[in-house]
Amino acid sequence: MELNKYIDHTNLKPTATKEEITNLCEEAIKYHFASVCVNPYYVSLASDLLKNTNIEICTVIGFPLGENTTSTKEFEAIEAINNGATEIDMVINIGALKNNDYDYVKKEIEIIRDAIDGKILNVIIETCYLTDLEIIKMTQICNETFVNFIKNSTGFGENGANIKDIEIINENKNDLLEIIASGNIKTLKQANEFINLKVSRIGTTNGVSMMHENEEEI
Repeated sequence: MELNKYIDHTNLKPTATKEEITNLCEEAIKYHFASVCVNPYYVSLASDLLKNTNIEICTVIGFPLGENTTSTKEFEAIEAINNGATEIDMVINIGALKNNDYDYVKKEIEIIRDAIDGKILNVIIETCYLTDLEIIKMTQICNETFVNFIKNSTGFGENGANIKDIEIINENKNDLLEIIASGNIKTLKQANEFINLKVSRIGTTNGVSMMHENEEEI
C-alpha cells in the first residue's frame, strides 16, 4: 500500500505561520502526499511552493461552520481557484439540513460546483452533528450533485472520523462518489482502518508521523 497517496497533509490552524505552511509543502513534496490543505490566506503561497508538482492544493470555504450565505461561499471558492487552489473543501449549511431544506443544501453545492471550473469539489458534512438519517440524506445529495468527494469532518467539530459514519456513507454512496476520512486520525493503525473501508483520502495533520510508522513496519 502506498500510504502517501492517501494523505491530505493539513494545517488549518488559525495560528499557522508562513514558515509552518512552507514546511507543510516541503513535507508534501518529500513524501509525495496527495494534497496539502491550507486556509485561503495561504493558497497563493502553497501554489508557488508546489509549482511543477502533482500535489493538489486544497482550501476550505464556509469553514468551519458552514453557515455563510451561498453567495459568500461562491466568492470564496472562485477567489481560491484564481489564487491557485485545485481542490475546494466546502462545508454544507448544517442549519439548512436540520431545517429539512434539502433543496437549499443541494442548490448550494451545485452553485459551488459550477463556479470552480471543473476543479475538485469535496463536500464536508460534519457527521458529528448529524443523525444517521441525515448522513444518508447528505450522501444521496452528494450522489445527485456529482461532486468528487464526501468528507465526514472539518476537524473542528465535536468529533472526528469514526467507523460507523464511514460505513453509513459507504452503504449509500454511488460508484462515482469517493470518501475522505478526516478528523482525529493520528496513527497508522487508524489510517489503515479507514483505508480498509475503501476511503480514498485521509485528512490529517499527522501524515509525516504515519509515514515514519509505515517505514518501521516495512
